[in-house]
Amino acid sequence: MSIIKILPITLCTLFLSTLTTFAFHKDQYQPRVPLELLAKLQDQDNPYPATPERIEIGRKIYFGKGLCVTCHSNNGKGVRLPGHSPRDFTDVKWQNLREDGELMWVLKNGSPGTGMPIRVGKVINEEEGWSVIHFIRTFKGK
Repeated sequence: MSIIKILPITLCTLFLSTLTTFAFHKDQYQPRVPLELLAKLQDQDNPYPATPERIEIGRKIYFGKGLCVTCHSNNGKGVRLPGHSPRDFTDVKWQNLREDGELMWVLKNGSPGTGMPIRVGKVINEEEGWSVIHFIRTFKGK
């Protein structure tokens, strides 16, 4: 089969696969947690204070073993990808809408319909996850 015949099929397949990705989260501000857990998770506070030391621990994990920087970039804006781009942590509206308990749920469960994998329990522990959340909060409005 020639490249002229394969290319349109490949492009069509890629286009259709991105449509299903876009369809999952039409609103970027839609909560990623199950709605039946939302109120409980919104009431869950970070058990660790946002001290400079805790934020530094989160920074090291974000840029290191947590692999967060790979998709969310050095500046927190997220790497532009076809389909569902990673979360932009500089977005003030998003930062104001999402509570720490929701973010921890995503770290523990991933975000269905996106490329966000499970992190807590696989590559970092829960305490490290809470530290990463404190660091993510430093991107607000940058």
